[in-house]
Amino acid sequence: MIYVKNLITKFIVLMQQWPGLLAVIAFSSGVASYVLVERNESFSQMIAVLLLVSWVWLIIDNWLRDKVKKRFGVTVSPNVMRFALQMVQQESLFFALPFFLAVTSWNHPQAIFTSLIILCALISVVDPIYYKKLASQQVLFTVFHNFALFSVLSVTLPILLNLTTSQSVKIALITAVIFTLPSLGNLMLNARWWRFPILILLLCVLSVGLWQLRSWVPPAALRLTGITISHDVNIKKLKPSDSIKTISSDALHDKGLYSWTAVKAPRGLNEEIFHVWIHNKEIVDRIPLKITGGREEGYRAWTHKVNFPEDAVGQWQVQVETDSGQLIGLTKFNVTL
Repeated sequence: MIYVKNLITKFIVLMQQWPGLLAVIAFSSGVASYVLVERNESFSQMIAVLLLVSWVWLIIDNWLRDKVKKRFGVTVSPNVMRFALQMVQQESLFFALPFFLAVTSWNHPQAIFTSLIILCALISVVDPIYYKKLASQQVLFTVFHNFALFSVLSVTLPILLNLTTSQSVKIALITAVIFTLPSLGNLMLNARWWRFPILILLLCVLSVGLWQLRSWVPPAALRLTGITISHDVNIKKLKPSDSIKTISSDALHDKGLYSWTAVKAPRGLNEEIFHVWIHNKEIVDRIPLKITGGREEGYRAWTHKVNFPEDAVGQWQVQVETDSGQLIGLTKFNVTL
């Protein structure tokens, strides 16, 4: 046990002397995790479990340190807790980041959410900012901690439990609040009693606000691998005809249009998504379809729209969204006279 303690102490001292090394390790492991998850979905479940276990460990830290002291007579420094908290936050943010980068539409408010993950990940690896500016501000640190947990849960829940995107966001918000309070309590042992109700209220307000802005959260578990607007679809080959970027109003009303999409999702996930038809920035139709996860090339499905408005000239978009309004991807075309 003393050997393990010395090994952990040496590792912490090394990381404190070379903080940039921890950043490289966190970033590299995040990218490696994403690549391995893409190639082997069962591996993603193992990563998800490890990350969630690490957050649970942070919750029971005080109890665990007491048990270790009673059983082995070894006192674990509270600094280990602080370092472990930073390390888990880093790994969570860098694990989630590649998934969000892969699905973010940068001309959409989703870009704000993903940029925030990038900012938080950078802050977590710059010790002078993390410890002096962030960790010293309890309210700000609470928000940061809650956001890191929410981000990783948004990725791991659909992979681990095959939850829909809407269910994952809802559960991630609730779980982030519940998991955050005990782990922060370990860092606020000498704080005044009234700070905790304020923190609870803050977390609840933050969660409600994020739920209202859920359309800004990219659906990390879903990725659009193809989208085409065409006149018809080859049902046997599950392929559309040539993509249309411009079409006359007469041809549009005569034949209608197919919206063909391929959406990649985790194995075992069944989710309802929508093809949202938008004309000159106004929604004119929202057509549902079911997708099933597990196909390497993405689940291929299509909808056929024939009831276009009389005056259909202008700019059109077909957005692919989850049932909670989170954008998966889109395509555009123009209708002329």
